[in-house]
Amino acid sequence: MSEPIRVEKRGHVALLTMNNPPANTWTADSLKALVSIVEELNADRDIWSLVLTGEGEKFFSAGADLKLFADGDRAVAGDMARLFGEAFETLSCFRGVSIAAVNGFAMGGGLEVALACDLRVAEAQAQMALPEAKVGLLPCAGGTQNLTWLVGEGWAKRMILCGERVKADKALEIGLVEEVVEQGQALERALQLAEQVGEQSPSAVAACKTLIQSGRSRPLDQGYIIERELFVDLFHTEDQREGVNAFLEKRKAEWKNR
Repeated sequence: MSEPIRVEKRGHVALLTMNNPPANTWTADSLKALVSIVEELNADRDIWSLVLTGEGEKFFSAGADLKLFADGDRAVAGDMARLFGEAFETLSCFRGVSIAAVNGFAMGGGLEVALACDLRVAEAQAQMALPEAKVGLLPCAGGTQNLTWLVGEGWAKRMILCGERVKADKALEIGLVEEVVEQGQALERALQLAEQVGEQSPSAVAACKTLIQSGRSRPLDQGYIIERELFVDLFHTEDQREGVNAFLEKRKAEWKNR
């Protein structure tokens, strides 16, 4: 059997390809695999960013296979909700920068995994939706929370409560994605962004990501305090000294991620 998620390391970038044709739907096995892969990447100090995309040209991911829920089994529902939550929360907490290269339809859990990434690049033909309520369900893998954080309550309600599907240009307009590119170009652009990440200190990037994401749940005055604390903590790293001295010596920094 083929791997549900293919992993390729390109320098400091890990390329993850969802590989469950024809629609790259999520299964219990692929969700568990995502957790294991991200945990392994977190332990690999040479990996500073990851790019997630879908196999094929039509689907980024169509989310869960609804056949799993056809008989109304609450135990199955509970297991899958837990697996989805664990997988996408693990991705959201990835130490480095995660970039979704949305190369086609991103529906339900397929959009939720993109929402769990730090950045999203969509191809012009891509379409995105959280249509769970149309089949008597709801987005249980962070969709109601992460979408609202990105696009605001109004558009989150339009997409979730009204079942509205958005095309790439509208997704860019409302802040659901950060960039739209021509068909077939999302992966290349996402990899370029990942290379840009590599120009920054990976130690500093990890600290900055922690601060940005913690703003969702922490009062602003606490955020200011922790920001200063993490600034000082960077002075325990080799990267801090390397970065400052490289600038002063007018040379390119050589990051060690330590």
